[in-house]
Amino acid sequence: MFTGLIQQTGKIASLDLGGRSGSRKESDGGTARIRVAAEIASQLKEGDSIAVNGVCLTALRPSAHGFEADLAQETIARTSLSKLGLGRVVNLELPMRAGSPLGGHIVQGHVDGIGTLLSLDRVGPASEDRWMLVEIPSDLTRYVVEKGSITIDGISLTVARIEGTRISIAVIPHTFQVTNLSTLKPEEPVNIEVDVLARYAEKQAATDHKSWTVEELVGRGF
Repeated sequence: MFTGLIQQTGKIASLDLGGRSGSRKESDGGTARIRVAAEIASQLKEGDSIAVNGVCLTALRPSAHGFEADLAQETIARTSLSKLGLGRVVNLELPMRAGSPLGGHIVQGHVDGIGTLLSLDRVGPASEDRWMLVEIPSDLTRYVVEKGSITIDGISLTVARIEGTRISIAVIPHTFQVTNLSTLKPEEPVNIEVDVLARYAEKQAATDHKSWTVEELVGRGF
């Protein structure tokens, strides 16, 4: 489990999509693999989990300078990782340790879909604060509410407004500086993970309103 508080950024050092269409490097195997250059890799052991732009991956061949990770077909289809070029800056977070404070919100590292950055502009000429506008998949809007949490490229953020499929988010200078947000440009893809608590609430609501059989109604005193 993660919190959405980015610990460090890294850069994509290589991306091998296993000969799939659009691969940055051709391979004679079928496994897609990414390599990330980052100092945080020195804290990893083989098989440890790490979130890369909000995607929970398993670290392979960690060293003092970076690590590798295999990308499953589901990861390629559902996230933006395979669409990023070499040298792109990515957000990194190690799993939360038991007993640690939950500074952001509960983040699973299971991306729900790909959104599109529309703009990331300063609030005013003299301000370092920014407004971020993101288009999200329409099937995810039911899990997003004003003042609720959402994860974008692994960053725990708070939704300020939602209008249709567009969400507005206030970004403070610290978040802009220590994450990959300063490198993003309009129309670029971003990974979206909605608040898992919203999904549980939806399931609970559906359960509470299920149809009862005559026998169940009698058993409940009707």
